Order: sequence, then structure tokens, then C-alpha cells
Amino acid sequence: MAALTARADGLLPRHQRFIERVTAGLGRPHTLYATLVSIAGWIGFNALAPRIGLPRFDPPPFQYLQGLVALLALLTTTMVLITQNRQALHAQQRAHLDLQVNLSSEQKTAKIIELIEELRRDLPSVPNRRDPVADALKRAVDPERMIKEIERTLEEPSK
Repeated sequence: MAALTARADGLLPRHQRFIERVTAGLGRPHTLYATLVSIAGWIGFNALAPRIGLPRFDPPPFQYLQGLVALLALLTTTMVLITQNRQALHAQQRAHLDLQVNLSSEQKTAKIIELIEELRRDLPSVPNRRDPVADALKRAVDPERMIKEIERTLEEPSK
């Protein structure tokens, strides 16, 4: 799994890696603190500038600040969506891999049970008896039948 993830990350274009690094940085507490300090500084400077003889660059109601915050929110949202889309694709690939491994394991287990039951029937020292659980377990799951059953269950109205 680690090799699969490392290979996929190695194939990422440079701009995708950049976006994901920025997104990872934005998701940390220091970003929140830096944002709050920056906004407080912006408002504080524009509120106190006339008292110390400096011109305000964004007088209340702070239209430039509002525009900047809106732009940054749009950029942040877009970067998070880009990152989530790639992560969702990886999650889907991992789910497919898990399904393949689980189906393979299930088929191998069913075959082992079938072979043990055959051996039990062939050994003269073991009394021959019918085991309905072993009979059920030695049949491999039919994935298409399972999908149809899941779909049928999902289509049933809630009770």
C-alpha cells in the first residue's frame, strides 16, 4: 500500500504537489492564528492610522479586507476540492484493491474447505457425516449476485 501511494505521489504533476502542500499548510492551527493576527492588524492599523497621522488604506467598513477574505476563501476552497478529488480517487483505487484481495481470499478459503471436506470423505477412519455449514462455506461468493442483492436491498422502501 505504501509503495502504491508513493508511486502515485511520484507521478503527480508539480502543480498538483504544490497545491497539496499549500492545502496541507492551510489545514494547520498556525494558519488560523496568522489569519486572525493579520485581520486584527489590518483593522487595527486602519482604525488607528488617523490618530498617528498616517493615511488609511482601507477605511471602515474595510471593503478591501472583505474582498481579500472572499478571494482567499475561494482559492482555499478550490485547493481543498482539488486535493479531495485526488484523495477520493486514491480511496476508490484502494477500495477496489481491497475488494480484489477479499474476493481472492474468499475463493481460496472456499477451496480449502472443499478440499478438507473431500479429504474427510475419502479417509476411511473418519465417519462420513454431512456438514451443512461446510457445504455452504465451500461455495464461493458470486460477486454479481451479491451486487444484485445489495441493489435490491437499497431499493426496498424504509420500514
